[in-house]
Amino acid sequence: MMRMLAGCACFLILGIALVAGTRLNDDCNLTLRLTDAETGQPVPGLVRFRDGEGAGKTISISELFPRNLTPGVEQRIDNWAVIVKPTTVKVPRGKLIIEAFFGLETEREKVTVDLTGKAEHSLTVPLKFFYRAAQHGTRSANTHLHLMKLTREVSDRYLREIPKADGLDVLFLSYLERAEAQKDYISNRYTQADLDELTRQSGVAFGNGEEHRHNFTAQGQGFGHVMLLDIKQLILPVSIGQGIMKTGTDGLPVQRGIDQARRDGATTIWCHNDWGLEDVPNLVSGRIHALNIFDGNKVTSYKHSFYRYLNAGLRVPFSTGTDWFMYDFARVYVPADQSVVTPRTWLKNLAAGQSYITNGPFLELRVAGRNLGETVKLEAPGEVEISARAVGRLDFERIELVQNGKVVKTQASHSEEGHFVADMRLPLKMDASGWIALRLPPQPIKDDPELAAPVPLNELGQPLFAHTSPVYVEVAGRRIFDRVVAQSLVTEMEQSLVMIDKEGQFADPEEKSRVTSVYAEGIEILKKQLAAGE
Repeated sequence: MMRMLAGCACFLILGIALVAGTRLNDDCNLTLRLTDAETGQPVPGLVRFRDGEGAGKTISISELFPRNLTPGVEQRIDNWAVIVKPTTVKVPRGKLIIEAFFGLETEREKVTVDLTGKAEHSLTVPLKFFYRAAQHGTRSANTHLHLMKLTREVSDRYLREIPKADGLDVLFLSYLERAEAQKDYISNRYTQADLDELTRQSGVAFGNGEEHRHNFTAQGQGFGHVMLLDIKQLILPVSIGQGIMKTGTDGLPVQRGIDQARRDGATTIWCHNDWGLEDVPNLVSGRIHALNIFDGNKVTSYKHSFYRYLNAGLRVPFSTGTDWFMYDFARVYVPADQSVVTPRTWLKNLAAGQSYITNGPFLELRVAGRNLGETVKLEAPGEVEISARAVGRLDFERIELVQNGKVVKTQASHSEEGHFVADMRLPLKMDASGWIALRLPPQPIKDDPELAAPVPLNELGQPLFAHTSPVYVEVAGRRIFDRVVAQSLVTEMEQSLVMIDKEGQFADPEEKSRVTSVYAEGIEILKKQLAAGE
């Protein structure tokens, strides 16, 4: 009996071993390389594996870093993964469909490979570049990013690999505080030396920053949020008021932090579209270098916020970022030569106004030979020549030319090989001073019948957007100044004072005066312009 049991056990162990061996032999060691189809040089990118048989089910590859890694949500976006160098991965033997692309600049390549019976295989996927931003004289950045609930090891890999695969040139990792929750903010633990090391390892230029902010309640509106980038030191307090920090009062405006950061040579970028009360007074007084659009908040349309600022004669460039994690390809392009770009030089070019934001197509716009952020000067009303272009991997459907906030011309996209293009050339009549910009159709906004049509999505499932900063046109030496809009901004600041009086908690009248003086200054500036008839 014992011999029989021993024999059965040996047979069972042998059987398990054979099954296990068969399972191991089902894998193929695939060495995958992405290359530039023109030069043959290796490039990073995103890849996705699908079963080549039947329905084409996606296959997760454990050796590759997932493109999306956000604690508490789906770990992968359609199973896109990051590859930054030639890598050997284990894949099933059989037919596979492999898709790949790099950043926003290449077409999406799809290859089918049959690995049936193969233990090892090497595959090179050439990627065709349809646009090289650096050769067009521009470099990109994400100006708003934080990470949380990751180990340092995972966070380091996230920052080394994803920005590189996305084709970013510059990335600002910013510090912020919130009572209790900040213990999980892994991005707060990076020193300047750490950022320098990430720059060396990834080839992406990492810059520092701080999100300086105030809320009346935990998530509700307050004075607002502003990015302070390339700071010499933290601006304290980082977050203001009981709404965020569960202690203190509302007795400090964010303008105080803005002024300190500017004295230190930092760049100031207003966050989250028009979120907060202090955006208008700080814009009116010229303290804001740029506006972050769609950086974690997509509920406000251009016409309800940014177009009003421009029509009131304010000149502030557009920027963008992703706030918590890089859930999108969102970035802002500014002019920069092809030499080494530093965060500081990049920010200087952003403040000059020659920017455009996008999470898909590249945009080009010239008005009477002038570039984004520049001014066309006409002695009298007349025509200006428009040259506009968009090019992207996905079909963005059409581009729109915007004059003083109104769409004056559209152009449908058309296919060119593996990407899409739209070109626009026309004379445009300028009866008075104004501004001109190029955009994709805005995404839908709730309760706005003018913005109800859906827009295409990019590979990460995000609505496509793209918008240039304006080219300005001055007729007879005057800027645009819409009196109705300017008066509405005055009214908005007056309403902010009412809200502050109702919601604000102050230790004494001096604290309250410190806050309300911000709005008094903005109101005075605009009222003087209204009185002067500007």
